[in-house]
Amino acid sequence: MADVVMATPKEQLMAAIAPEVAKIEQIMREDLQEATAGADPLLTEVLNYGIFNGGKRLRPLLLVLAARLCGLSSKNKIKKNKIYKLAIAFEYLHGATLFHDDVIDRGDMRRGKPSVNKEFGVIAAILGGDFLHSRSMSLVGEHGGIDALKIFCQATNAMVDGEFLQLRNAQNYTLSEEDYFAAIKGKTALLIAATCEIGALAMGAINSRQQALAEYGLSLGTAFQIIDDLLDYQGDATQTGKVVGNDFQEGKMTLPLILALSTANGEDRERLLFLLGNESGRKEGFFEAYVLIEKYDGFVLSRRRAESIVAEAVAGLRIFSGEECLPVLSVLNALAQYVLARKK
Repeated sequence: MADVVMATPKEQLMAAIAPEVAKIEQIMREDLQEATAGADPLLTEVLNYGIFNGGKRLRPLLLVLAARLCGLSSKNKIKKNKIYKLAIAFEYLHGATLFHDDVIDRGDMRRGKPSVNKEFGVIAAILGGDFLHSRSMSLVGEHGGIDALKIFCQATNAMVDGEFLQLRNAQNYTLSEEDYFAAIKGKTALLIAATCEIGALAMGAINSRQQALAEYGLSLGTAFQIIDDLLDYQGDATQTGKVVGNDFQEGKMTLPLILALSTANGEDRERLLFLLGNESGRKEGFFEAYVLIEKYDGFVLSRRRAESIVAEAVAGLRIFSGEECLPVLSVLNALAQYVLARKK
């Protein structure tokens, strides 16, 4: 008898969400074709290059899943169309931030390929991002109404505040955990929370269900960023598409480093601060810093924090009960575990 090859949890998850991801891709292509009809051909080229470059589609997927958990039926084509239009708005906003971030950071690579600004120039990248931002707001206003647009704009404002907070915290090598979490809440987590909340809102879910899904998204987004920060130290560049150690070399204070500094003895703490304090130390001392962070369990403790946050995210979904909820709850739980296990 031939050996039976069992699918891994990740493979099972990917198989479960593949139809939704394919649908999201299809809706985006159709929408961008319609939205750019008559526009300059370069805009279309920039958008297609930047948007259809691999992405996980986590944000639009979460909106669709939240809507399904709150009663979206595959038979209701009008409601489904509205939900997918709302979903792709979040991918557009995410794409716009990536276009602009790579300009700000002078990033040459994104997902293993030349970034939009590297391929087409800074001006094209900025204009492409502006278009995506505009289109995202238009879709939310049209298909979600004023309440959804308010949540969406609050999340967008929080992203800007988070970036300013990170800018203010730059070179602050005594950054607290509280300041770190405040920054990533604005930069990453609140947008993911908004996707889940708007998915529930669009289905007319009661406030307690909207808030439970918003909290799930907030926790998921926070854990996602912690894992992202871990991958910057421990990831494989061939999988992440990013240079390992980039955060340290730029002097960014992320959770592994913050936790190590908080528990290191005087000598090791001073050494870490010395390496951080000068450009050559940050570039040439990454391996030494890595060893010191590992010595004080900065990586282990950061992962435990992410695991704890994810557990809280999943626990908050207990408000949803009934057999009809189980398939979606299973996927949301699997997504939470995937965030913890991801390699890129």
